Amino acid sequence: MRLSAIPVSVKVSELVKTYESQRAVDGISFEARKGEVLGFLGPNGAGKTTTMKIITGYLPPTSGHVEVCGFDVTADTMASRSRIGYLPEHNPLYKEMYVREYLTFTAGLHKVAKVSARVDEMVERTGLASHRHKQIGELSKGYRQRVGLAQAMLHNPDVLILDEPTSGLDPNQIVEIRQLIKDLGREKTVILSTHILGEVEAVCDRAIIINKGRLVADAPIQQLKQQFAGQSVVTVEFAEKTSTQQQLSGIKGVKLVESAGDGRWKLTSDASQDIRADIFAFAVRNQLTLLELHKEVFSVEDVFQQLTR
Repeated sequence: MRLSAIPVSVKVSELVKTYESQRAVDGISFEARKGEVLGFLGPNGAGKTTTMKIITGYLPPTSGHVEVCGFDVTADTMASRSRIGYLPEHNPLYKEMYVREYLTFTAGLHKVAKVSARVDEMVERTGLASHRHKQIGELSKGYRQRVGLAQAMLHNPDVLILDEPTSGLDPNQIVEIRQLIKDLGREKTVILSTHILGEVEAVCDRAIIINKGRLVADAPIQQLKQQFAGQSVVTVEFAEKTSTQQQLSGIKGVKLVESAGDGRWKLTSDASQDIRADIFAFAVRNQLTLLELHKEVFSVEDVFQQLTR
């Protein structure tokens, strides 16, 4: 399906939020489409949480325009909010209530049909079945996060906005919640804010990076890594330790040669070039035996550091 044919669930246009003389959000524009998990990244104080609060209707923008499923978040607040499920970073829960009691109460606020069946479904999907009759205050932080996820999904919203959804979960729970988010992303729009950059690579289709209130990157994950890596690095080792830095510098496309220790070398070229074939040809010409030929893969973390330093 062409991208233009996929419905836009969230549209942010020239969004600005000012606190006295400080611009927390400075002219951000982006779209999020149905069936997409969008990573929303930035260092602390970049404006991520402020942006999410504006999208969800918790904060008014200073200027700009936000639509959720076609509804203006300022003019049609209740209509837009009803399309959103929100898990904030600091998950607010009634700790004296029992898990199932709380979810039933929340479902009533959303006027969910067939409340009992829907609560049971969310309890199962978020792995809360063995804790459904416990008080929320007795739960670990990880299980409280699961309660927060369950309440965000109760009313079957078109858009899910999740701020640090795996905070406090153990490694096994993280895998389960990541899979749940990916499954939800096939049918809904998910905007995921996290400081765990490996999570973005594992879950998201696309990532937005903001820094000092401004948008600095917006691209699919693989494209983002290729576009902003800027260089390609290949580690090479020969059985024979006779190769010199000067000889390796003569390989086509090589811009920099550095020792990696133990007879290994790091060869740098432009990101657009793959010099592995040229390295192999060099080895054949000089009758050298290749023990290692490894191209380093740039991660979202590398890109994030490059754009937000």
